[in-house]
Amino acid sequence: MSLLYSVPIPDAPITRLRSTVLPATDTTPSFSMNAKNKSFKHQYANIYFVRLRHLRTPIEKEALRRWKDVAGSPKLVPRVLDVLKGQLCYIVGTVYMEMPLKPNVLEDIGRDHSIPAPPPLDKIHSPNDSIMLEDESGRIQLVGDRLKNTQLVTGVIAGALGVETISGEFEVVDICFPGMAPQEESGDDDVEENESVDQGQEEYVAFISGLDIGSQSPSEAQTQMLAEYLSGEAGGIDDQISASQITRLMILGNSLAPIAGAGTEVEPEKGKKSCRYGYDNTSFSPHPTINLSAHLHDIARSIPIHLLPGASDPSGTILPQQSFPRAMFGKASRYSSFSCETNPTYVRLSPGPPDEPISKGKGKSTSSLKLASTSGSAKPKRRPRTVLATSGQPLSDMFKYLPSPPATRLNLAEATLRWRHMAPTAPDTLWCHPFFHSDPFILAQTPDIYAIGCQPNFSSRLVREGKRRCRIVLIPSFSESGVLVLVSLKTLDVRLVRFAAESRGNAMVEV
Repeated sequence: MSLLYSVPIPDAPITRLRSTVLPATDTTPSFSMNAKNKSFKHQYANIYFVRLRHLRTPIEKEALRRWKDVAGSPKLVPRVLDVLKGQLCYIVGTVYMEMPLKPNVLEDIGRDHSIPAPPPLDKIHSPNDSIMLEDESGRIQLVGDRLKNTQLVTGVIAGALGVETISGEFEVVDICFPGMAPQEESGDDDVEENESVDQGQEEYVAFISGLDIGSQSPSEAQTQMLAEYLSGEAGGIDDQISASQITRLMILGNSLAPIAGAGTEVEPEKGKKSCRYGYDNTSFSPHPTINLSAHLHDIARSIPIHLLPGASDPSGTILPQQSFPRAMFGKASRYSSFSCETNPTYVRLSPGPPDEPISKGKGKSTSSLKLASTSGSAKPKRRPRTVLATSGQPLSDMFKYLPSPPATRLNLAEATLRWRHMAPTAPDTLWCHPFFHSDPFILAQTPDIYAIGCQPNFSSRLVREGKRRCRIVLIPSFSESGVLVLVSLKTLDVRLVRFAAESRGNAMVEV
């Protein structure tokens, strides 16, 4: 005798909530390179001059507000070399870390190439490190106990209050940074944390990173579960309702695994010619790209996708990494909802449906979740949400400068907001383009969501400064953790969905 269970049927069709991508603004610029700014004839030093010129004014304002009531009435010294011994004052300049363990290109050139180069270090800090502050006139060394409790890396623009000692060093009493950049003013219909939110109308942006398609330990089952969940084909009604609240997916780097053997010497077989660049092109397999394209095609039929390149992806090494060619993703490229973005990238989102359908050409939506209708009475729209997404190279590079503990990646990510710069170590230890007229990594506007991919573990924090709020989210590798991160566009709250493939079946847990 068999038992029949009734399948629950929703009262109304499940429709996916939508959000619209708005054009970029002056404070959320594009990182795309064109013929005007794609030139390598300029010196990298100009980036530091541009950075100091843009951030000097906000630091001077913050320093005046912070130190105007200090005993001794310290004054601003415009140039670091004009500091007078024994006089309390404050200076503004660019931080430079003198570190013996930092990679040195001159040492690489002079190295005996018959001896293998040492492996790269996880950390480059040491007790012999020294901190300098420099501007157009020169540099001065900073000392003092105040620096021991301050996170500093090369390239940060800072103001230092102190006194020059007899030995010519500047003993720091206090230090300040520009603080969080301005943010778009909140509208009257913005939802604060203490207000009730209709969970059925909650809108989320989903973040993942590190799919590592083509790795030696692939997680194809987890990736397939992810595609089915996002398209509403996995789980029960509760899971489908949860998936319908996701308005778009952002993939933050390392979608493809590094090519095995790249950069290493390969001994040729007998009767075969030696391999160029230490790589045998006959062993190359296009299957990882084909598999990734297939997963993206399954997801793009039902939800918009933003794909960023990462450190292991077939893209340029220097920042900003340019977007992938759409043609390499096959059928997924036919959908207008599929976007190849730069790394880093700004995405401005406004709740509500876009002006055009989700698909173009032959692509058609076949998911079990239908798109929300654009007809009916229009609801009042909240102000747009700005998402700043990166694939994690700047944060990973900065983390090498500091001892951990006590330094953490989350604290360092928060510090970049107060420094108003997302990649201060570029171009010192992080490769970037030699920009001449601007520094695109300066934060002219505080984003609402600051998503950083390819991190060891998930972590999140809501940072506040006055009326400005920013949700920082560190996205772990999906192939290792199976974590999909959801961030609410209304409240900036965070939810996690974990996918796992077990020996007896699949598992999906929502936190």
